[in-house]
Amino acid sequence: MSAVDASRLVLGIETSCDETAAAVVRGGRAVLSNIIASQHDLHEEYRGVVPEIASRAHAERVLPVVRRALADAGIAQRDLHAVAVGNRPGLIGSLLVGVGAAKGLAWALGVPVVGVDHVQAHLVAGSIGPAGDEPEPARWPALGLVVSGGHTSMYVCDSPTRAERIGATIDDAVGEAYDKVATILGLPFPGGPALDRLARTGRAHRPGFPLARIAPDSLDFSFSGLKTAALYAFRGVPESPQARARREARGEPEHGPMMIAADVAATFQEAAASAVVLKVERALDRHPACRVLLVGGGVSANSLLRERLLVLGAARGVDVRLPRMEYCLDNAAMVAALGHEVLAARGWRGDAWSMTASPSIAFHGSAQAGAA
Repeated sequence: MSAVDASRLVLGIETSCDETAAAVVRGGRAVLSNIIASQHDLHEEYRGVVPEIASRAHAERVLPVVRRALADAGIAQRDLHAVAVGNRPGLIGSLLVGVGAAKGLAWALGVPVVGVDHVQAHLVAGSIGPAGDEPEPARWPALGLVVSGGHTSMYVCDSPTRAERIGATIDDAVGEAYDKVATILGLPFPGGPALDRLARTGRAHRPGFPLARIAPDSLDFSFSGLKTAALYAFRGVPESPQARARREARGEPEHGPMMIAADVAATFQEAAASAVVLKVERALDRHPACRVLLVGGGVSANSLLRERLLVLGAARGVDVRLPRMEYCLDNAAMVAALGHEVLAARGWRGDAWSMTASPSIAFHGSAQAGAA
């Protein structure tokens, strides 16, 4: 990285779902500010994100959040060299708010704007940190793992901007499974952190819930069966009318739940972490040149998964890049960091002003992020 690149300031804006976020990053690694306005209180009664409520809240909060990010970084708008925004994938109304704010600000300042895939941005989250405490740059090639509420996938990364997807979930994302099991157990929203806390008070039953290996050589994930196992363990196995009639004719009592909530949480979490680690091990076997594991996404904050990945890294001699807790969930620092890398690779040429939001994921093949 040139001295000029290392000094450039990029404002990141992230509004893909229910977090309104802005951050200023210097040189693609030094986080000068990282502001996140959560909407958990707005969506809690629905136990999930309501798109219309989310986009309205983004429109109300995005400019105050940007102003706060600039103030916390101690810079003025005129000091910025570029604006990066997560423009895919996500809720279309939410994305449009962020893209509109980013383009308007970049236009007014006369600086480039770049749209990046926020799933790919999660892969740089472990390579950023507060100014003066940034991690060392990652080595390439690297294995990438994104575990979140909407995505569970693995990549072989040749650089911060180039990656090829090698595995993904065929049904539920791991974070979605966490949230659904939390709902089954009656835990508050958001469910993932609540389930993690409850699991620490329970006992994981053996042999536990089944792991979906799919095929001996598969790098794909599946969590729908794990979710169903947790449901049956907590509420009991449903009976058909015929089975109920036979049981009642024999005078047998109704079968109740097998586990208490804390044990269900612990057993589920054990199986979910084991399933992820199993596929990471397979990927490392298949791609031995990858000596770095880049981890990102909301589930990378999970205590057991973090522990298991660090143990795996120590056993394999792999540098495991877990993001700091503040960079696990959707945030703008990772967007600014990836935006910096994309712009540096292009000679600081931004996207066309026609760049817009896309609700679908584009980052699933070998491609450069933020192509013009």
